Amino acid sequence: MATHQKRVAAPISWPITRKTYHWVVGANPGAHSTETGIPLLVVVRDILKIANNAREAKRIINEKNICIDGVIRTDYKYMIGLFDIISLPATNEYYRVLFDSKNRFKLFKEDANAGKLCRINNKTIVRKGAVQLNLHDGTNVLASNDYKTFDTVILDTDRKIMKHIGYKTGNLAMIVGGEHSGEIGKIKQIRKVRGSGTNMVAISNETEFETIEDYVYVIGETTPQIKVV
Repeated sequence: MATHQKRVAAPISWPITRKTYHWVVGANPGAHSTETGIPLLVVVRDILKIANNAREAKRIINEKNICIDGVIRTDYKYMIGLFDIISLPATNEYYRVLFDSKNRFKLFKEDANAGKLCRINNKTIVRKGAVQLNLHDGTNVLASNDYKTFDTVILDTDRKIMKHIGYKTGNLAMIVGGEHSGEIGKIKQIRKVRGSGTNMVAISNETEFETIEDYVYVIGETTPQIKVV
């Protein structure tokens, strides 16, 4: 991946100005792609706004003032992604990374004991027949075979499963792409598409709409497990 990124060509999900400067920091390869992630420096400078420029942002990061999912990160090119928890120990502030209605990254304040929501993208069988859950953020956890693809698990800081939310009708989901990005609604129907087509999900809130399965993240049963205000 390139060291730098032209601002005008940066993903639309990055909430940065496009014509003030020519370049913006690139991100190191990681669990998130450039479409579903954003460099830590951009978050500190352009979203949190606790730095006026890249030099100040790098200093804040190098001084171990930023934690991602409970781990101190000192790489300013570290890629942060959806549902990651950003914490600022010095000010005791916690934020969750989500998309807004314009498909841009936005931080929502969270509680100190907030768990990390992870969608199960795949399952594999590893040594001795153990079941491994492959999560959306690139991490893997061992669990029983009771979990299904597209279910959501809530992890604590030790990456242990605290709660399991099934991907099924009646549960609440957040849309993280397309025209309805950032909206929350109840899953009304999951329509399986034969062949190579993408499965579709009908979501009901104030209106009813349909979106592709990849955009759907289950976030609760009767109430959301995340703060969205």
